[in-house]
Formats: sequence, structure tokens, C-alpha cells
Amino acid sequence: MTGAQDWLVGTITETRRVTRHGSVLGIDIPGWPGNLAGQHVDVRLTAEDGYQATRSYSLASSGPGSRVELAVDEVVDGEVSPYLVQEARPGDQLEIRGPIGRYFVWTPDVADPVQLVAGGSGIVPLLAIARAHAQSDSTAPMRLLYSVRSRENALYADEVDAIGTSSFRTDWVYTRTAPPGASRPVGRIDAATVAASTIPAAERPLVFVCGPTRFVETAADLLLAAGHAPDRVRTERFGGA
Repeated sequence: MTGAQDWLVGTITETRRVTRHGSVLGIDIPGWPGNLAGQHVDVRLTAEDGYQATRSYSLASSGPGSRVELAVDEVVDGEVSPYLVQEARPGDQLEIRGPIGRYFVWTPDVADPVQLVAGGSGIVPLLAIARAHAQSDSTAPMRLLYSVRSRENALYADEVDAIGTSSFRTDWVYTRTAPPGASRPVGRIDAATVAASTIPAAERPLVFVCGPTRFVETAADLLLAAGHAPDRVRTERFGGA
């Protein structure tokens, strides 16, 4: 469940539109070795003329078995995401390589508090961590700060709300439009948000931050300014907004 493998052929078993520009895909991959929460894969598409395009996508799933789950936000003028969101159907095949990554992972034996910070589709690997936390019955405190433009743009919104347990808490940040009853005004994360909606640095949580590059850099800077040790803050970023 730890090392990257050669290219494998996966068959799409489910496609589910979850936002206007985002879809969840279930993929069955014979020979898949399983993966840890937080890892990602490379997805390769080959056109009829032989042209190939490869992109990396985080996994929303973890554990053993041959089925994996991806959630993809469409990137305007992208080469891979428009197909995965708009055209992919059950029965279609993809080439998959992975699992990839050992740094941005969480395992149930970690007893430290965990702070998750997601920007947009950066929720995907953090949802895998939250799911693994819930499935393991871990009592380690875990908190999620999810920054998104609006409720309608949030991948897995209902599942995130349903995760709440005695050891897990979610804080929402809406940057464009907030739903009725939102606990804070619309706006981007800032020092006040970090102070009010994350585990304090004094508790030395292990922090995972994922999202667009600009969001990740801002969030990491705010966390460090709040006193979190650099070696306790793990980041994963992507270029699209």
C-alpha cells in the first residue's frame, strides 16, 4: 500500500456530478495495491492519434481493494479534467499509476491532533484522511477548515457536514457567497480565521494544507505566524484555481 506502481488499466464504474464543474469518479483497477489516506495518482489519457496527456489527482479513498475514488474540478482549457468531468462514463478505461506520495499521508496510529486546511478541490485528499479517521474510530482530535467560494462549489459538502463526531469538527469559510446562517462573514482566510477556527499551535497538531498554490502559501504563512512549527505543517498544492 505504499509504493508507486507501473501503469495499470482502470475501468470507470461510477460518475456522479457533485457541483456545476466537478464530478466524482469510482474506478476499478485490477492489481491496485491499495493506498494510504492522502496519496495521489497519475491519470493518463491517449487520443486516437496517439497523443497522451497526464495529470495528477488526489484520491478521496484509501485502504485495500481494487476500487478508488477521484473527485475532479474542471479546469478551463484543460486537457484531462474536461473529459473526466464532462464526458467520462461507466465502462470507459483510463491508465492509472500509483499510489504516489509518502509525505502527505495520515495513518490511524498517529495519536497527535490533526488540523486539515482545504481550499476548493484541495478537500479531496483531506476527505480521504477524514474518512480514514472516522473508519478507524481514532480518538485523536481532528479539525477541518474548508475554504470555498460558495456552498454550491464545495465538493463533498453534505458528507463533510455529516462527518462531525466527538473528535472531529468542521469550520467553513466562504469567500464569495455564504449560505443563510453562516457563522462568519464572507471573506478569505486571515489571522483571525486561523485563531478562531484551527487547533492552537500550543497543542502541536500535525497540519495538512491542500489547495491552489496561492491559497496554500497564504494558509501556510498564517499558520507559521500563529506559532505552528514548520516541521508540523505539510502542504500539497496544484496550479489551477
